[in-house]
Amino acid sequence: MKIKGFQGTSLLDFPGRIASLVFFGGCNLTCPFCHNPTLVLDPDQYPDYPVAEILTELENRRTFIDGVVISGGEPTLDPECINLMREIKALGLQIKLDTNGLRPDRMERMLTDGLIDYLAFDLKTAPARYGELHTAPVDLNALHRAIALVLNSNIDYEFRSTCVPGLVEAADIEAMGAAVSGARRWALQQFVPDHSLDTNLRQHPPLDDSILQSYAVSARRYVGEVLLRGV
Repeated sequence: MKIKGFQGTSLLDFPGRIASLVFFGGCNLTCPFCHNPTLVLDPDQYPDYPVAEILTELENRRTFIDGVVISGGEPTLDPECINLMREIKALGLQIKLDTNGLRPDRMERMLTDGLIDYLAFDLKTAPARYGELHTAPVDLNALHRAIALVLNSNIDYEFRSTCVPGLVEAADIEAMGAAVSGARRWALQQFVPDHSLDTNLRQHPPLDDSILQSYAVSARRYVGEVLLRGV
């Protein structure tokens, strides 16, 4: 199991809950704005975090945490992720999954087995532009299947999009909105350039807040609730 990091306590990643964070290495995208580039490009530079140690830590923390955030990289790439989630649930803890949705087969199994309490689905840009996010073809059928799984689920969730200059523009918001039409919640996030995988982006200023506000107006035509973060 390629667990590359563990953080004891966070208030930010699991809405309304205190949680620990587990980070998996590796990803099936190489988004130029990724803020965890070493986990994507070279996860093996970090030693694997022993699962037994994580479970012991969680056992010790279960009196003051509500749950665990499973993040990455892309955690659904690791076939052992589901087993870890079962162990976490056996401790009586809730689970938030961060995912790009491109492994809908594993995501469906997690949903069917009741292993996800909150899901944050990273919708990167307009589906037609996903080829700009990787050095290999991206399976758009997998993306749309995953979106449908979320829309038809009973769990709490959000779609979230980092509004990267040049990659998320007004027309892209419309295409993304159409893709998730009827969704419960969509969070639009301000781009933070500092640790971008593409070093050229690290010097690129984020969008003006007024542009994100206009994106939010457009997004509200498609979903029940729009959140703005970093504005």
